[in-house]
Amino acid sequence: MSAGVQILPDAQALALAGAGADWLARRIEHKPDLTILVATGQTPMGMYAALAARVQAGTLDCSRVTAVQLDEYVGLEPGDPRSLSGWMERAFVVPLGLRNVVPLDDPATFTARLRDLGGVDVAILGLGPNGHLGFNEPPSGPDAPTREVTLTPESVASNRGYWDGLAVPTHAITAGMDVILAARETLLLVSGAHKRAILGAALDGPETPDVPASFLRRTALTVLADRDARP
Repeated sequence: MSAGVQILPDAQALALAGAGADWLARRIEHKPDLTILVATGQTPMGMYAALAARVQAGTLDCSRVTAVQLDEYVGLEPGDPRSLSGWMERAFVVPLGLRNVVPLDDPATFTARLRDLGGVDVAILGLGPNGHLGFNEPPSGPDAPTREVTLTPESVASNRGYWDGLAVPTHAITAGMDVILAARETLLLVSGAHKRAILGAALDGPETPDVPASFLRRTALTVLADRDARP
């Protein structure tokens, strides 16, 4: 396991006790105008809820934070319940009282806005079952740019449970590996026994485009994983 990677073996600390919220709140308190690349998916939802509770209690001010969208399906109509921007809005932007959002609607515009902001301070990421980050499907090297991608069958299957029987789109736009790896700090949240093997490959296997998450070892990386996912 690489130096600088921390595994939290307590499932309750990841899911309920707010270890991730503690980690991110410290960084917001240190830099109130933090720029955060925001993952959706089930794993970070508990952390976002814990942060929202602090905002509502008046112990954390996120009003100057900027949320940067990590990925989005292609071809959805406005208001589609499958929209990942809508999920980010409901789970992160509104509950934390954020005013600033960088949407992922056009790769060139997205890249220019990030450049103007000075890049990403913190990337909050989940781990795909095939090692993808955002929708950087394998093979994706460290210089893969923000772009439209075709989703793998593994990613489609992994996302199917989110949408109550609605079809999972087969194409998406993703923030590139170049954006993710340039973040000043990264928090990777991993939960479940089905992620154990791919987390082990990401942390201890060779760096390879076939496991895009393996390149996270080049970053200032913290991993929070529950007991089941622990390699």
